[in-house]
Formats: sequence, structure tokens, C-alpha cells
Amino acid sequence: MAESTVTEDGRVSTSRKDGVLRITLDRPARRNSLSQPMVAALVGALTDAATDDSLRAIHLRGAEADFCAGVDWIATNAAQRPRTGDLVRRIPLGAHRIIELIHTIHLPVVCSVRGWAAGLGCNISLAADFTVAADDAVFWEPFLDRGFSPDSGATWLLPRLVGLARAKSMLLLGEKVTGTDAADWGLIHRCVDGSELDDVVEELVTRLASGPTVAIGLAKQAIHYGQHATLPQAMTQELFDLELSCRTGDFKEGLAAFREKRAPEFGGR
Repeated sequence: MAESTVTEDGRVSTSRKDGVLRITLDRPARRNSLSQPMVAALVGALTDAATDDSLRAIHLRGAEADFCAGVDWIATNAAQRPRTGDLVRRIPLGAHRIIELIHTIHLPVVCSVRGWAAGLGCNISLAADFTVAADDAVFWEPFLDRGFSPDSGATWLLPRLVGLARAKSMLLLGEKVTGTDAADWGLIHRCVDGSELDDVVEELVTRLASGPTVAIGLAKQAIHYGQHATLPQAMTQELFDLELSCRTGDFKEGLAAFREKRAPEFGGR
């Protein structure tokens, strides 16, 4: 079943099939840059997904030739001069919330990127668990080129993914990174020929959606926790996650499949 949240200028469309929520950013005339209603719709879709037990994976994509050129700042600030403190009030509930949801949701998130992934669009692709890019993809953090400092997790995500030197090149110099270089750097999961992108992403999403969903979510949480924890703290977190995952039906299925020398058929429970 397909749904969409329509705005005057762009929409966020969702569809569900076989446990996969597919979210499409649909504003191709503006490279899928996000209006404020689109930001709110994306936050809503991800928030709903976080508590939907029927879902087992999320696929984020852009309509047509691009993934997402970030927030449409011109449209956002065109009506009138914002009140003082507007950014401090608004961004944590919008752009920042999108990144937080993608990063913390107990479902694997896959992005497929064609063309531009800039600003918030770039950071969405970096926050995803797996981003697969076509060879025409361009990852760009244009904040300083526009005269303001980075947001939406850029200064946290980039150094952890590619180190300080490359992070500074992207954030302070505004250097654009091709899909090929992004994969070589470890910025994203993989870069493929544009003609192969849909098939490669579909195979990855299907694989993730057929996995042990609870254990995947707990493992994702533990990986992120471990980025700011000591080794003993990380291993303690692993113990709690192990205790939970061992109580699932998928754990029982995994043991049965091992004993019977067959591939497991996980139900996501």
C-alpha cells in the first residue's frame, strides 16, 4: 500500500511490502530538496516506523535523478524574517530529528543515492546503516560555502567515518566527493554502476528484511554505543543485548537451523 504526504512543493511518499518501508523524497524539480512540510512528513514517517512491529527494514531514496539536495533554505526563509531563536527552536524538531531517528531506530536503514546528496541529504545518507551510490553520485557539505556552520550531525558523522583530515576537507573547504571516492574512503557502503543500483539495493534490503530483526536492532544499538564507551562498558552493553536477543523466536530458529544444517527462516520476532 502506498501513501504520500503532499505539500505545495514536493511530497514524501511511503509504501510497504514484505516488511520493508520504502520512503521516497519526491521533488525532482528542486533535486528533492526538502521543504519544511517534507521535513515534518519524513520525521513523521520515521517516528511511526520506530514502533511498527510489522517492519523489518527501511529503504530511503530520491525520485528520479537525485537523492536529496538538502533543506530548501530559500523557500524556508522567503516569507518573512524569522524571529530570533528560530533555528534553535525549529532544527532540533526537524533536520536533527531525522538524523537521530535514522541513527537510533531498531531497524536497518538503507539509502540508495543517485546524483546529488548535499547538506541534510548528505548527512541522511551518512547516518544510514548502508548507503549504496550510483557512480554519478556526489556527496557535498555546502554549509560554509553558504556562509553558515554545519548542522544535522555533519561534524559528528564525518570524522567518525573518514577521519579528521577528510572531514575538514569536506566541511571547511566544501570539497565534493564522488560516489567512487566515498566508497573507497569508507564514507558509504558501496558504489555501483547506475544501471545496477536498483538491483543491488533490492538484494541488500531483502537480505536485511529477512534477518533476525530484533538482534539486528540490538547490534546496531551496541555498535553506536561502543563509539563513545570503554571496552568494558561496550561488553556490558553486549551482555544485556545478548540476554534480550536470546529470548526471541529468531534465536530459537537460528539454533534449530544450525542443528538441522539448513538456512534459517527468521520471522523478525
